[in-house]
Amino acid sequence: MGDLLEQFFIFVGLLVCLVHLVKCVRFSRCVFLHFWKVLPTSFLKSMGQWAVITGAGDGIGKAYSFELARQGINVVLISRTLEKLQAVAAEIECSTGSSVKIIQADFTKGDIYGHIKEKLEGLEIGILVNNVGMLPNFLPSCFLNTSEEIQSLIHCNITAGVKMTQLILKHMESRRKGLILNISSGVALFPWPQYSLYSASKAFVRTFSKALQAEYKAKGIIIQVLTPYAVSTPMTKHLKTNVVTKTADEFVKESLTYVTTGDEICGCLAHEFLASVLNLIPSWAIYSSTFQKIVLTHFADYLRQNTNAKQMADVPAAEDQGTDQHLSPA
Repeated sequence: MGDLLEQFFIFVGLLVCLVHLVKCVRFSRCVFLHFWKVLPTSFLKSMGQWAVITGAGDGIGKAYSFELARQGINVVLISRTLEKLQAVAAEIECSTGSSVKIIQADFTKGDIYGHIKEKLEGLEIGILVNNVGMLPNFLPSCFLNTSEEIQSLIHCNITAGVKMTQLILKHMESRRKGLILNISSGVALFPWPQYSLYSASKAFVRTFSKALQAEYKAKGIIIQVLTPYAVSTPMTKHLKTNVVTKTADEFVKESLTYVTTGDEICGCLAHEFLASVLNLIPSWAIYSSTFQKIVLTHFADYLRQNTNAKQMADVPAAEDQGTDQHLSPA
């Protein structure tokens, strides 16, 4: 019996070491790519003539639109606010020379995909960026104190990515090439109290993406989920940037160097390091009342002090990345 237990503990120890070794290898690859950027400049363009970006009117979606256009790819911008789309499209065409198409669509609705499919007909789409998303409460808040517009959030954070993938993936499969980038969040890496609804919706994006990558990797398609932490956008009330909080342009440029590294990535080296540190905190500590009090006080104070908003406690919940869609006040 003693020998059996000894062998069991040796096995468990080796398994733990293997898990940490895999994480170290992933982090090392990010470090290497961050400094040496070995991705060929023609790689993204080789995926196809067009890229489709949802939530393209602001923040991360807008940054992806510009960066992909700079690399010679034509872009389709999809968002709710027509004026924003027209302004971004004109700027992209003027500064990059790439062709731009715009599609006005409100991703909080469920009946928009027939219209989108019709507008995309005939385009050779090589890249899809599922970026559109909503944050129901910018400041930490318990579930019952957040917005009641739950169905809108589900449509935006979950349905949009599934339906857009369904529309475009079938054409990528027939061409046996393509790249799908699904923007999740660092709070999807484990259940996050005080952001329960947002955390859960982004966890769906993460799980869905990783399962799809397993299904379609052999068919020449890259499906990568990105789990960033703080990025300064309208959705995050233009958080002040620092070594961890990136601008949307910084995040996007760095994230595109990692598209071949695997099915999941934080998107930038600083966030990979932060995720590694947070992963060391045991789950019982994260779910403790003490930790939740820290989030409700110190973290909330940090958010108030590092945004441009003066009355954070009274503002509506954060806006959609690119659709200018507000939820009700918390």
